[in-house]
Amino acid sequence: MGAGVHRPDASVLHIDLDAFYAAVEQRDKPSLRGRPVIVGGTGGRGVVSTASYEARVFGVRSAMPMAEARARCPQAAVLAPRFDTYRTISEIVMEALRELSPLVEPLSLDEAFVDLSAGPHDDLSPAGVTGLATDLREAVRQRTDLTASVGAATTKTLAKIASEKAKPDGLLVVAPGSELDVLHPLPVRALWGIGPATGTRLRRLGVRTVGDLAMLPEAEVRATLGESHGHSLAQLARGVDPRPVVAERDSKSISVEDTFEQDIVDASQLRALVQGLARKVGGRLSEAGLSGRTITLKARLHDFSTLSRSATLPGPTNNPRVISEVAVRLLRDIDATGGLRLLGVGVSGLAGWVQDDLFGSHELTDDPTHNPTHNGGESSTPDPPEHEPASWRPGQDVVHDQHGPGWVWGSGLGRVTVRFEHRYSSTGPVHTFRSDDVRLRPGGGAEH
Repeated sequence: MGAGVHRPDASVLHIDLDAFYAAVEQRDKPSLRGRPVIVGGTGGRGVVSTASYEARVFGVRSAMPMAEARARCPQAAVLAPRFDTYRTISEIVMEALRELSPLVEPLSLDEAFVDLSAGPHDDLSPAGVTGLATDLREAVRQRTDLTASVGAATTKTLAKIASEKAKPDGLLVVAPGSELDVLHPLPVRALWGIGPATGTRLRRLGVRTVGDLAMLPEAEVRATLGESHGHSLAQLARGVDPRPVVAERDSKSISVEDTFEQDIVDASQLRALVQGLARKVGGRLSEAGLSGRTITLKARLHDFSTLSRSATLPGPTNNPRVISEVAVRLLRDIDATGGLRLLGVGVSGLAGWVQDDLFGSHELTDDPTHNPTHNGGESSTPDPPEHEPASWRPGQDVVHDQHGPGWVWGSGLGRVTVRFEHRYSSTGPVHTFRSDDVRLRPGGGAEH
């Protein structure tokens, strides 16, 4: 039953746009609809931001190195992100949410909580909430041509879990009183705050499901995971989550940290861990529409003492590579000869989002799909120029004086290949040009 519930109705709603970045690319590029699409860094050290469901079938997932994603799904179109377009669509969705309630808490460009109890709604029964959520999903579809999964429950934890269970393009309302029926059979990793290290410690206690965790005495959980973390997770496992939906999320910093099962001494392993944390922080900054100037490395030594080192940049960034390089440099200032138990990377001094080279797009010179097959209507390829003036990004919007709007299919060796199509067109032809062709220029986005 619903022990620990703090509201009488399933009025906390969580919305998550399905495979958002990849879905936008499929929407705007007719030739990619129904095909595997991967959005992220296409350079040698790039990582996956989002994969379409067609790519996920092959095991591609977010945060995977792009090289591995390409190996798993070589037929996928690999595109650089178009954050201006994503932000525009996100604002359309957030406006639809604000029509439901003034209490909207964005978590990223494609995800948010809504407190329906703060809106003008008389019926918040499960049927009433289902109706509101159904109308919302249809509004999102009508305004953006995208699908969204929605969950609703009495707490944030259950609402987010419900939307995850509803994916893709689904809806699940957890009726009051049935919270633990949904929560307890889930793997314990379904709870916020349980990563690989915490999951390993809990497995040693015989904990596999959320219900297993709920059965443990809280004192044992706190002794294993620490007072604060243990108390929080013990409460969540029992369905207790009093966190309100907060309209203003004034973050002072964004950080990620990881605790290790055993102290780590190896310098190359520590460096790789810092680089991985930096990638996560950069991704979270981008999704939150933020960048920051001060980068901080946190380290807990083998004796449980905690150190931090910081560096401030001349200007704000959300580029994972920049964050990684600074954090690795800060790591050199910490004596790790006795081993480290924890590492964390954070960025503070946050500023409003600025378009940054988040996924190393200056490296993007490889073809996102495969070598173009030249059809009768395509232009011939001229000799490459002596100096290539610009790096065309795969997936980038472009306009040609003769052929009109299209997107970069691939570039390199002084050439750029463009497919001329857009959101409202049919599949278009492919043409290849010199990369410095004066008739070709960056486009203004997907809304043609």
